[in-house]
Amino acid sequence: MPEIKQQYRAHIRRKILTGFVLFALLCMGTVCSLAIGSYSVSPAAIFGALFAGGEEIVRHIIWNIRLPRTVAAIIAGACLGSAGAAMQNVLKNPLGSPFTLGISQGAAFGAAFAIIILGAGSLLSGGDNLPAVRAPYIVVISAFLGSLLTVAALIILSTLRRLSPAALILAGVALSSFFGAATMLLQYFASDIQVAAAVFWTFGDLGKAQWKELGLMALALVPACAWFGWKRWHFNAMLWGDDTARSLGVNPYRLRLVALVLAALVSSVTTAFLGIIGFVGLIAPHMVRMVVGEDHRFLLPYSAMAGGLLLLLADALARTMMAPVVLPVGIVTSFAGVPLFLYLLLTHKGIRS
Repeated sequence: MPEIKQQYRAHIRRKILTGFVLFALLCMGTVCSLAIGSYSVSPAAIFGALFAGGEEIVRHIIWNIRLPRTVAAIIAGACLGSAGAAMQNVLKNPLGSPFTLGISQGAAFGAAFAIIILGAGSLLSGGDNLPAVRAPYIVVISAFLGSLLTVAALIILSTLRRLSPAALILAGVALSSFFGAATMLLQYFASDIQVAAAVFWTFGDLGKAQWKELGLMALALVPACAWFGWKRWHFNAMLWGDDTARSLGVNPYRLRLVALVLAALVSSVTTAFLGIIGFVGLIAPHMVRMVVGEDHRFLLPYSAMAGGLLLLLADALARTMMAPVVLPVGIVTSFAGVPLFLYLLLTHKGIRS
């Protein structure tokens, strides 16, 4: 028994050490994100602008341009990573994520409905003729309702028809196609300004969100992550199936319902403010799972940190690949996510099984 306890403590220490390493990488990625750009800023100048004043131009660049973008990457990545880890557990589907199951597309349809039908789209003032969303709160509510439609359909299919994980992915593909077609139908009958605003909104771009939007995203993320952490042992019980979880005092239906609603909330808020960002919620939990396993005491918070780190790296690529042109980060995550996911699919048997 003492040897077993010692081995268990060493096992837990390794997982905790992994968390410290991941947090350190996230801090390094944050500093690199603040330093990267057409105007070179040293780490010393960054800390000076954040804590000690510094030059006025550096303060403006850091506080008004780069810091909101960096915080948006961390919060959005944490939203998508934690949502993907929770969905993969309660749906018993290693391919579950807001993007692959159609939740992001449902949110996109809801946002397009608000922009086109409810008149939330307009042009930016100032003569730039850039499309914008002038009623973001209506867009967020509509995006959340659109994502809830997808979640409701998935819950009905998974509980009433007892679909297999592969069949549930096919259902997500069908729902994605449906909401994509519905979005195109709205755009077909919309005005040029409304179409431009809807298309411009769908680009996953971290530069869209400012401090107010970031506060709303954090307001959705914090209670969701707190609930995920509170139910971490329930998620572990779900690994053994609904019957075993029920025998341990877990209500699988209630856990599945609340987890999917919270995952829809954080992903829809992210989609509403930043656009569609694919594959982060799918890749981040699997990368963490390869290191810490299926223990959701560590998998859930580490997936949130890994999602933020992945999105920081993708944004760094988006700003440097074609500089001075800044690409939408959603394009980078889609291009980079496909080969990375195929690599995980071929090398990690936990995804194939």
